[in-house]
Amino acid sequence: MEFRMRLSVLLLSLLLAAPLGAQTLGRISFPNSGKPAAQTPFLRGVMLLHSFEYEDAAQAFREAQSADPGFALAYWGEAMTYNHPLWNERDAASARAALERLGPTAEARRRKAGTAREKGWIEAVETLYYADSAKARCDTLYSRVMARLSAEAPQDDEAKTLYALSLMGLSQAVRDIPSYMRAGALAEEVYRRNPAHPGALHYIIHAFDDPIHAPLGLFAAREYSVIATGADHAQHMTTHIFLALGMWEETVRQNAVASGSDTTRWRPGHYTAWLGYGLLQQGKFGAARSHLDMVRRQMTPQGAARQQGYMLSMRAHYLIVTERWTDPVVDWQIDTAHATPAPKAMNDYALAVAQVEQGHLGAGDSAVARLERRAAEQRAQPGSGAYQSAAGLLAMQLRARLLWARGEHGAAISMMREAVRAEDALPLEFGPPDIVKPSHELLGELLLASGQAGEAQRSFARALELAPGRSLALLGLLRAARAAGDTGVAQQAETQLAANWKDADAAIRAQLAARP
Repeated sequence: MEFRMRLSVLLLSLLLAAPLGAQTLGRISFPNSGKPAAQTPFLRGVMLLHSFEYEDAAQAFREAQSADPGFALAYWGEAMTYNHPLWNERDAASARAALERLGPTAEARRRKAGTAREKGWIEAVETLYYADSAKARCDTLYSRVMARLSAEAPQDDEAKTLYALSLMGLSQAVRDIPSYMRAGALAEEVYRRNPAHPGALHYIIHAFDDPIHAPLGLFAAREYSVIATGADHAQHMTTHIFLALGMWEETVRQNAVASGSDTTRWRPGHYTAWLGYGLLQQGKFGAARSHLDMVRRQMTPQGAARQQGYMLSMRAHYLIVTERWTDPVVDWQIDTAHATPAPKAMNDYALAVAQVEQGHLGAGDSAVARLERRAAEQRAQPGSGAYQSAAGLLAMQLRARLLWARGEHGAAISMMREAVRAEDALPLEFGPPDIVKPSHELLGELLLASGQAGEAQRSFARALELAPGRSLALLGLLRAARAAGDTGVAQQAETQLAANWKDADAAIRAQLAARP
């Protein structure tokens, strides 16, 4: 009850602090041949599309179709809502069904386009869904059409922003730095012409939301939530930058806003997971525990795969960050039937670490075998990012923990050196890590425990380059720098950790004074 009351007070304060006023989506200009009655829903649909509010966008485009049944771009817009380039998702059947309501053939649909420019937009969407059975090939061909449309009309903000988005979609949800940088530059060009363009701000954030480039997107994060108050995803998207920069107060606040004012509808999901991770970094373990319990109780059969996966990952982060190995959350029975391999691996790892920390090494050995099976499942999926690599890396980490528990400290550290090399080879990612315990952080902890304070300090510093502001890495850096006699680094780490934990639970703040 105390935890729930504390969480309720926290959430109420966050929501009351959110800006009030009219709900807006931004501002765009998209000249077209549609009838006047179709303009308002059409433009609303385009702005919602830019903010990835796909269901609401599709509804808006259908309203435009009702107002003007022959308006080709209204069908283009609905079809576009079924392609999610940054999530590597495409519902080609639904998109084709929408287009075929406009006309039964490609030629019939082109004839409905009111201008030469609109024929280009129809060509683009046709390419996206009809050019090839393989999504990756369609993505490539579609991006080429968008490049041409953008070049033909350099002042066309919609062509340029959607071209930018297409570039980020080419790598099938794995960050390709050159493509992302090109996309960010294109989106910035549109932003300079129209600072209220939702696509420009949104795609700037996506282009720069890894820990290295995040400072380039901070201005967009601060502005996007203001110009698109009517899009929940816009409120969340700001935290792609805030989390990458270790700005935990902003991360929690914006995900609370995105999750909605009715906390009885909060379930395990993207926004609530990021909110919970932010609470953990703030040292608000009591509130994080209440949040975890609340979303678990409010799980629904609908959307089971996403809810199950987020529930598993949220519990894993809670256990690894709090190190409360005997917390009753360990015994929660969570259905995993529909969850994907990455959150299953995170869950296997966290529960196994809890067992190993209590001396049950056999349970750890069994979990290593499960994680290696998960790794094989992940390798069978398309892509090569951290999502596909989490299980294999977590298996290596668990082996290292088991070696350490059995007294083989040198072998454990060698195993972790191999793990950090493997993790460093991965593309940069965003958000709470699928590798639920960053490898450099764990290596630093083992090095510090073995008396190698200077090397531990370097490992924690690298961990913080990849996850700025992460509190466990800061605590490790503080302890290692103190042990190594590096008072300057120790003071810097203590200052930043004190800022993270300024409102932390009392027991957490006490760790600032602890010596290694």
